[in-house]
Amino acid sequence: MRIMTVGWQALLGLVLCSNVWAGTVTLHQFESSTLGRSMSFSLYTPDGYEATSERYPVLYLLHGNLGTENSWVERGGIKETADALIAAGTIPAQIIVMPADPNFWWTDSALESSHSALIQELIPYIDGEYRTINERGGRTIGGYSAGGFGAANAVLRYPHLFAAAALLSPALYAIEPPATSSGRTTPVFQQNGEFDRQLWQAATYSAWLDVYKASGTHVPMYVNSGDHDRFDIAYHAVVFFQEIREYQPDSVELRIFDGDHDFNAWGGSVGDAMIYMAQFITSPKL
Repeated sequence: MRIMTVGWQALLGLVLCSNVWAGTVTLHQFESSTLGRSMSFSLYTPDGYEATSERYPVLYLLHGNLGTENSWVERGGIKETADALIAAGTIPAQIIVMPADPNFWWTDSALESSHSALIQELIPYIDGEYRTINERGGRTIGGYSAGGFGAANAVLRYPHLFAAAALLSPALYAIEPPATSSGRTTPVFQQNGEFDRQLWQAATYSAWLDVYKASGTHVPMYVNSGDHDRFDIAYHAVVFFQEIREYQPDSVELRIFDGDHDFNAWGGSVGDAMIYMAQFITSPKL
């Protein structure tokens, strides 16, 4: 089954040819007391950010296992996609924050508390340093693979923080990851060098579903996967989608498309996800 909006990709070609919009990507870091080290992030600011006093919505984009703060920029084409969609007026101008968590799956573990650093430190830091719309309507989150795992946990645990979420090929396994998944080999989910099912189940989305539902809040979610995903994510994305759909039937979308588990899938679908999330965010304002 192939279900994907591709019209935004034509906009990308037009913008690249005309150069009518040129956002800026810069590299930054801040000192995290939670991590005990600096945390790096790439920052996309929309064209005209320096020349105005407007405040902008923020999209937090998380990378997958062993990715970096540059993954979305260098391999996901996020600058070109954002430039095209903003220039066309398809989405509001926005800031995009792409932090680095290369080894720890955006979760808290005995090794590092990267989930807490994201929620409790990075978000307040961005709101303090940049002209953001510091409210739920001004904040969205997304990620691919392990980044989708992290983004899902963020919205399930803190639904009051996010207006919408995009989970691209998310590593959302309710019971345990398959034998080929890096979720089994990362030290985050291991004890004595072996995969620990209890550690996984304490961290994966199924541990937070009841908390989310008890909040009474609906965070609109965009969920997708390639139909040939090598880690069987298409099936598990459908399972997650159905769990969320039963709670918020009008606030979740599923896309299954012709693709695998790679940047052709993530860079090729992030524009569709951004268009979906744009319905729920606050436009730039003075």
